[in-house]
Amino acid sequence: MKTEANTVAAAQSPSRWMLIRDVAVLQVKLIFDGLRDLVLVPVSILMAIVSLAKGGDRPGPQFYDLLHLGKESEQWINLFGAAEHVPKSGTVAEHFAGRDIDAMVSRVEAFVVDEYNKGGVTAQAKDHFDKMLDSVRRRANRPESS
Repeated sequence: MKTEANTVAAAQSPSRWMLIRDVAVLQVKLIFDGLRDLVLVPVSILMAIVSLAKGGDRPGPQFYDLLHLGKESEQWINLFGAAEHVPKSGTVAEHFAGRDIDAMVSRVEAFVVDEYNKGGVTAQAKDHFDKMLDSVRRRANRPESS
């Protein structure tokens, strides 16, 4: 005898063929995502160097334009779009709710800034890094001698 809960659960579950389709589509999307990431690793470093070399006190838009392009490509790939076919099961999804790498980076950054404000090792490292960047910028902006 089917209960109402069983009927609702069955209606929310994907069919076997939808699951197979979603697995195949995810594999294709993972390939696109991986290729995009493979390209973005060196290009992002290059754009950061270009931005720092050309930017003066306010780095140029090159790196941030690349970030916007990456975000648009992320939306286009829509890696986990198939998750919309069924409701969340609640177990793993709840564990990661509201957590992301940006939050972790913010906590580490707050620690480093706090250490910098105390005048610790990070202040010395920042000074050395600033001097190095100024030197690179001067060399990049130096007129070429013919």
